[in-house]
Amino acid sequence: MHKKIKEILVAAAFAAGQVQAAPLSLTDATITATYSGPGGIAHYAHDYQTGNNSGGLDPNGAYVEFATVDNLFYFDFDASGRLAIYANNPPDPSGHYTFSFDFGASLAAPIAALTLVDASGVAGIPGLTVVDGHTLAIDLSGLAWNTDFIPLTVELSGADVPEPATLGLLLLGAAGLARSLRRRA
Repeated sequence: MHKKIKEILVAAAFAAGQVQAAPLSLTDATITATYSGPGGIAHYAHDYQTGNNSGGLDPNGAYVEFATVDNLFYFDFDASGRLAIYANNPPDPSGHYTFSFDFGASLAAPIAALTLVDASGVAGIPGLTVVDGHTLAIDLSGLAWNTDFIPLTVELSGADVPEPATLGLLLLGAAGLARSLRRRA
């Protein structure tokens, strides 16, 4: 009976713990980008030439940059999983601008979420979708961009992990309760 109570308390402690998104490091990641617009999208290391749409962090390990060949958008991923999207020339809001970024098996953990951090440079809400654990899709159609070159910022996160301090306190409480029940018996 007491063993069952302990198991229930431990399970409850795990379930009740706070959860926070784990930062998703892009160190050693290789990204392949696609764009629905004319000419596609290209990686900076290939001088933004058409057909060169795959690459990793720059030699300093700071960022990965892509640009659309039509020169409308720039995408800067930093090593910590933050993405800044710039409209180089404010595009026509009635245009169709969809992108996907595939990380293949190069990430340390699957992509679990995309979080809009700052959209102060646009009117409207972008479409942000985690297609699967290694691919994300972004739809910038219908956005009206200001002319101040303020980026739209998105953060990638990996699988949620329990917050260690909260989980530890809950387990400590569960252990104390189990000990108290054992003393009564």
